[in-house]
Amino acid sequence: MDGSANSILQTYDKHVGLKFQLYNSLFTSLPFHRVEKTGVLLSIFLLHCEEGFAKEQSPTEIINSFLQQYTPYRTEQEQTDLLFRFVQYAERQVVLFDALEDAAFRDIHDMAGIGTLKHLDAEVVQTRTQEQLKEKLQDFAVRLVLTAHPTQFYPSEVLGIINDLSKALLSDNTSQVNGYLRQLGKTPFFKNEKPTPYDEAVSLIWYLENVFYQAAGKIMTYLKTQFPDAVPEQQPLIRFGFWPGGDRDGNPFVNAQITRNVAEALRGSVIKCYYRDVRTLKRRLTFKGVYHVLAALEEKLYNNLFIPGHKADITKEDILAPLHQIKQTLINDHGGLFLDLLENLLRKVELFGLYFASLDIRQDSSVHTEALECIAEKTEALPKNYAQLTAEEKIEVLLKTTTTVDPAVLGNELLQDTLESMVSMKSIQDINGPDGCHRYIISHSTSALDIMEVYGLFLLSGWQKNEISVDIVPLFETIDDLKNARDVMEALYRNEVYRTHLQKRGNIQTIMLGFSDGTKDGGYLMANWSIYKAKEELTYLAKQHDIQVVFFDGRGGPPARGGGRTHQFYASMGSNIASKEIQLTIQGQTISSNFGTIDAAQYNMEQLMHAGIRNALFTARETTLTKDEENLIQLLSDESYGAYNTLKNHPNFLEYLNYASPLRYYAEANIGSRPSKRKPGKLNLNDLRAVPYVGSWSQLKQNLPGYYGVGTALEKMEAAGQWEAVEKLYRRSLFFKTLLDNCEMAMTKCFFPLTAFLAKHPKYGELWNMIHDEFERTKRYVLRLSGATQLMEDKPVNQLSIQMRQRIELPLLTIQQYALTKIREVEEQQREDGNKKTFEKMVMRCSFGIINAERNSA
Repeated sequence: MDGSANSILQTYDKHVGLKFQLYNSLFTSLPFHRVEKTGVLLSIFLLHCEEGFAKEQSPTEIINSFLQQYTPYRTEQEQTDLLFRFVQYAERQVVLFDALEDAAFRDIHDMAGIGTLKHLDAEVVQTRTQEQLKEKLQDFAVRLVLTAHPTQFYPSEVLGIINDLSKALLSDNTSQVNGYLRQLGKTPFFKNEKPTPYDEAVSLIWYLENVFYQAAGKIMTYLKTQFPDAVPEQQPLIRFGFWPGGDRDGNPFVNAQITRNVAEALRGSVIKCYYRDVRTLKRRLTFKGVYHVLAALEEKLYNNLFIPGHKADITKEDILAPLHQIKQTLINDHGGLFLDLLENLLRKVELFGLYFASLDIRQDSSVHTEALECIAEKTEALPKNYAQLTAEEKIEVLLKTTTTVDPAVLGNELLQDTLESMVSMKSIQDINGPDGCHRYIISHSTSALDIMEVYGLFLLSGWQKNEISVDIVPLFETIDDLKNARDVMEALYRNEVYRTHLQKRGNIQTIMLGFSDGTKDGGYLMANWSIYKAKEELTYLAKQHDIQVVFFDGRGGPPARGGGRTHQFYASMGSNIASKEIQLTIQGQTISSNFGTIDAAQYNMEQLMHAGIRNALFTARETTLTKDEENLIQLLSDESYGAYNTLKNHPNFLEYLNYASPLRYYAEANIGSRPSKRKPGKLNLNDLRAVPYVGSWSQLKQNLPGYYGVGTALEKMEAAGQWEAVEKLYRRSLFFKTLLDNCEMAMTKCFFPLTAFLAKHPKYGELWNMIHDEFERTKRYVLRLSGATQLMEDKPVNQLSIQMRQRIELPLLTIQQYALTKIREVEEQQREDGNKKTFEKMVMRCSFGIINAERNSA
């Protein structure tokens, strides 16, 4: 370990490790029943778990022996009460740890170091590439799309406490810290009811108001100051998207009214932010020719915010015009005093407009098909035999339609909503501005017809051909869909009507590529490589048709869902892949872990911007794969895919996951409005959502989707005499190294002793051993490539963070597996047992703490 890494480790240990031990002692004053004894017993229990797993004991054996040796509790009621107190205590420990890491962010990360905009500034000046930077910034942007996928278990009340606790920790205010920890003791960590989509939206709007608004403003002000000629006025370099309230794919609780309500909440929220900033400015800009202009703007914002029944009568220009007027007055008459404060607000208004974040609409392609068949059956807008027509005939019919269909005639809520959502998009654009709601995303896009059906539905919902101010975005996610993406887009680009639509949208086509279902479908390596190849082919195709393609990546928190070191992933893209914009989803614990504070959000947004800009300016040639390298990764992907498919097609595969993990309790955890399956009925892999799929493997501490098949692929390459080529690929290709780095993260979080008792299970032992063998195989080959002795050896701070979190969550994992075993015993014996519900509650409560402890998954 070099000196700088050792120094950062010492800083981390001082600000996080040591403080955790100190402040953890305050937990003895928390208002829990028998809390002193709980804290002491939990410390003993942790050591007992570590010793027990080292002796290859099962969770049940560990807990039973602990209860016998260290407690006087002999009734099941007393014992379960203690275990629930352990869970309650550990949940609060996770919160304390999160808050400490948030507070220490600036000390642990170099805010002016590699990957920041200050670092980019130095590189540009040193290499004299100011002109190239100016050219790149003309149409470059980073778009972060906030989604409500439930990989975060904190209720909003707890998130607020974490925020306040971080500030108190930052100033070492022990009295405040103690007060907030006591508040935590009284605050429930679980929800008795599922949140509505509107509740989810409100939770995420908190981040827009309190984090992104400030962080993005700082970034844009810095860029404008450092590169005044390079940053274009009309091109917001940072954009935000929003899915809660718009994403109705598999979520029956999202409807057109919810969508309009969320759009209104977004508008009200950003106006509130401007109002606060204007009031702050008023305290400074008390000068002649300035104050009265600012006061008039304040009044207009106030009326739009607080006057009941007041008609929304403010536009983006109504805010910008007086601010520009004040700017000139400050420069001309007042020596530019406090100009920096004004510039900061100007940058924010240019970025956020009156919409704050663009509300995306998403629906599954099968719903559109069903809606059109219903329209054909119940109206004269389409021929009665529409369902029997060929794809080409359907497209022809759709493009000729001139009828507006009343959604009410469809007689089905889901299908009515499909048309109503399209009508709502128009009204949202009228009030929030054209960028307020301008993208319609189609899940499971398998053909050109899927896209043209949406175009036809826009016509049927009342939009005119020449007025469809919406980007229609196909989503390709499964391995087959990714392979077919080129043919789908080729057919679209050759369609004259669609091509005319694209011209009206600036000749820009956005294509979404999803990682989550790709990994579930084809395994880690094949999913990532299929997306890379799809991007490569779609970039080439777009150039042939003189279209600018923009890729929108559906990325989750953990590597298994496309997460991991995201900025490194974008830095690894070659020059043969379009990089006009970086667009990605930010979801679940990734929002709170990577963007939970202003410092963290600014740092991580800068990392993404730096990756996209620097790649275009300096490194595109270095990162582009050669033909031989592509062929080698294809071979590795094919072998990995074969290994993963063998496992996935095992007759007991999904049954094993349901048996050993808390998969079936995801739907009951009340963490998100969306059901855990796309369709009701028997569990199958296609309908199972990626969040519960990946999350269940994570709680098993097997993390299978993040590495399975990689070890087999590397082993096959060695057997074929290709090991030297693999080593060369690892050294030269940042793309391949990033894949394996993220793979290391997934494996670092594995802990197979937790489930080793299943190795000899008569039905599931074979599967457990297959997964464990592949883990060991992958770990062995990855360490051989990296030359390290431990996983994540080159990232010591991340490694230490994971290790400390794993110690906090080990009691939770042990208790959860114990509770699952108790539930299975009741079910296998087919007996009535009133305690079954108690153990089911225990499983879910453990889930909250375990998932929250996995915060550093991105």
